[in-house]
Order: sequence, then structure tokens, then C-alpha cells
Amino acid sequence: MVATQPLAVVRSVAPSPRPLIGAAAVVGAAAAVISAAGSWIPSLWGDEAASLLSARRPLGSLFAMLTHVDAVHGLSYIALHFWIRVFGSSAFSIRVPSALAIGVCAAAVVVLCGRFGSLRFAVVAGAVAAVLPRLTYAGGEARAYAWDAAIAAVLCVVVAEILVRDRPSRRWWIAYGAVLAVGVYTFLYLALMAAAVGVAVLLTRRGLLRSWAVASAAGIAAASPVLVLGLLERNQISYLAHRDEATPSSLLVSMWFGSIPFAVVAWALIVVAGVGWAVDVRRALRLSRPLPRLESLAFAWLIVPVGMLLLMNIVSPGFTARYGTFAAPAAAVLMALGVRRLVRATRRAGVTRPWIAVAAAAALGATVIPVWVAQRQPYAQNQSDWNQIAAVIHAHARRGDAIVFDEGVRPSRRTRLAMDTDPQPFAAVRDVTLAVPYARESTWHSTAYTVAQAAARGRFDGVGRVWVVEYSTGGLVDTWGITDLRALGYRRTETLVEHRSVIALYER
Repeated sequence: MVATQPLAVVRSVAPSPRPLIGAAAVVGAAAAVISAAGSWIPSLWGDEAASLLSARRPLGSLFAMLTHVDAVHGLSYIALHFWIRVFGSSAFSIRVPSALAIGVCAAAVVVLCGRFGSLRFAVVAGAVAAVLPRLTYAGGEARAYAWDAAIAAVLCVVVAEILVRDRPSRRWWIAYGAVLAVGVYTFLYLALMAAAVGVAVLLTRRGLLRSWAVASAAGIAAASPVLVLGLLERNQISYLAHRDEATPSSLLVSMWFGSIPFAVVAWALIVVAGVGWAVDVRRALRLSRPLPRLESLAFAWLIVPVGMLLLMNIVSPGFTARYGTFAAPAAAVLMALGVRRLVRATRRAGVTRPWIAVAAAAALGATVIPVWVAQRQPYAQNQSDWNQIAAVIHAHARRGDAIVFDEGVRPSRRTRLAMDTDPQPFAAVRDVTLAVPYARESTWHSTAYTVAQAAARGRFDGVGRVWVVEYSTGGLVDTWGITDLRALGYRRTETLVEHRSVIALYER
């Protein structure tokens, strides 16, 4: 049987609190800057439009919307609502909270690893989290995924305090339940962190299983309103049933690492950490000692939630790679553990120079920098080119021109979102097909008339020029509304092709 008492060595190697907190603050600040840098460059995309347009609504309208759609994102929309009232709604402004969240996440990783190792090791783990591609992507996107990762990391810091104490007080379990509840309100699938923590407790401190069960049940019960609404609104992600999201590429590369070269380095380090953990587990079982706690927690955090998502995906499709963002900090911890294992192995072999650590840092840097740069390109966010659409209309439209947006694609791809998210460049044009603006809809996006319906309402009376903005991929252009425009006497006189759109001018 595995012993349940904590290892005395934990306290002997852990750094004192003040230097640890100071290091966490420095690493966290650096991580926030890394994620925020260049985040204003890419255009917003459909999911970010959902965040922004929901947050712009009056609170009463927002709460009404959440009873129909996006209840699982409600907390982040409400927080963003108050944020933009103070800091505005530019692309950079609405992405800054995510960058701050990655700073919190990296700082939490430093504190977590500092409870089980040296200050140097803790800083290395935090630095890896600061540059991990999934986290830098989330840190430059106006969605809640960065906060999901931060809350999961903070939750594990609380769990670490529970695991290292002989008799953890009730307040730590209360803190655990409270953080878990907040996490579920932020992202429904964070409820799976309770299972990951349960596995870690089972492996290392099984005498605490009852306390874990009570605290987990309390936390999930506190979040039951969003669980119920999420279940009722589950059809929102029904489109995932038509996609093959759970592929080897999405699981091994896209979910956390962003590119094949970085994924190779990352998985190599994680495998090294896994082999070392397995050796330690075997030794601990033979000597009836506790299992390694940080490794047990990190592997449970990385594997259990995503594994459960994949199992649920078989029954009801609901998996996409970005849903694994909250497990990304665990990957950073395991990569740092892999580096530490390699350094210790070379030291035992009599190699005194830290060439392993230098080589690992060089490999990580060489493979992660291209990913970070790619994330800050103009079309980095789901290939969106809304900034370019806005620039063309602002430069070429005349006062009194009309504009028609492609309504033949799903809401998150509609070119109208370029104007809804950034109205100022479109000030000269009239939105002649708008039926119900998003702020008065029961969902987050506007609805529109067809060209024929708008014409029947006199929307094109006296209009000499119409700009048509169509969504396009692979050179294929959706011709939504074009036939009706031609029937009204308009002919195409100019065409401008952008990255994912075609902007055409029609004149009578």
C-alpha cells in the first residue's frame, strides 16, 4: 500500500515564500507582455466578435441573450462588458485581459513548481508557460480560454498546498471548491479538473479522497446554474458533429504546441519526465513511500480532462483543440520536469557544464519563435481579414453609398462582423439590408433582409453605388444577393480581392 504521509524532502528543497512570490511576479509580468505584444495586428474573428458584440449590449439585453445562447461564456462577457466601458473596445484593448490572464497563469506555474522544487526550476517552468504556443495564442485572443488556463493553474496551486501539508485545514478545501466553481462559470469543461485532482489525490494522498469529494461536489453544485444552461444550449456546438476535430495532428500538435518542430521538442521532454516519473513510482511502491506529487498532479492535469473530453466526444461531438487550453500549463510543467531530469542525469554522469539545459533552451527558442511570429500576422486569427475590409471601405466609399454583406455563410464568418466590431471605417456607407441589429437580437449577431426584401422596403431608392462584401475561400465566391442586385439595374464596376473576401462595387 502507498503511504499517505508527505515527503519531508518537499519542505527542504522548496524556496522561501518571498523570493518565490517575487519570481512569480516577474515571470508573470513577462508572460503578459509576451502575449500582449503584437496582439493588435491580427483582425478579430468570429468567436471574438461574439465576445465583443455580447459585451457591448446593455446588461439587461446581455442577460436575456444568455438564456438563449452562450450561457457558458456569460461570466467572461459580463467581465468584458465592464472592461470596455473603461478601456474601450479596440482589438488591442479587448485582448489585453487575456494577456493578463496568461501572466497570472505563468505566475501560478512558478508558485506551483516552487512548492516542489528549487526556485530555478520554478522559474524555468514559468518561462516555458510564458512562451507555450497555445498560451500565447490564447493570450492574444478576446476569448476566455486564457482565463481558463489561469484558473486551472491557480486551482493546482491550491491543490499543491493541500498535498504538502500534513493536515490541510478546511480553508484550503474551501478555496479549492471556490476556485473550481469560478472555473466552471468561466468554462464548462473546467469541471473536469475535479477528476484530474481526484486522480492526483488518489495517487499521492488517498487519505484525502473524502475531503476532495466533498469540496468538488460543493464547487460543482455552486456552478450548477451554468451547467444546466450549458446542457440546454448544447446545440450551439452541434456543428462539431460534422468535423473530424480529434485527429492525431490536433491532439499532438495543435492543442498545445502550434507547430511540428516545437511539438517534437515538447513531447520529447514530456516523455523524459514520464520515464523519470515511472521510475520514481516503481521505487516509491517498492519502498512504501509517497509517489512524486508534482509529476502525478501534472500528468493527471494533462491527461485526465482531455481524455474525458475525447470519450464524451464519441457519444456527443463536442471537442476541438482549443478546449484543451486549460491543460496547457501542465504541459509546461512537464517540459520543465523533463529538462530537470536531463540535467540531473548528466550531472550523475559527471558532466558539470549545463549543456543540456542550454541545448533545451536553444531548441525551445528556435522552434517557438516562428510560431509566436505567425500568431501576430494580419490573418492569424482564423484567416480573418476584417481589418483589410474596413481599410478598403474607408478609403474608397463615398458618403451615401450602400453596403451589402454576404449572408450566405454561417454567422461567425459573415463579413458584416467587420462593421459591427469596428463601425468607424464604415461611417460613409448605409447598411441597407440590416433587419435586426445584434443588440436587439436573442443571439449575439445581427439578422438581415435579402437584397430583394430590402429593395421592397425602399432601401435602395436613390442609391447609385453599392459595395458588396462577399466571404470567399479558395477563389470560390458566394454570389448571395448578386442576382437581385443585377435585377435592380446594378453592374459590377470594380473588384478588390482580399485574403478571405471579395469586395465589389456595383453602380446603376
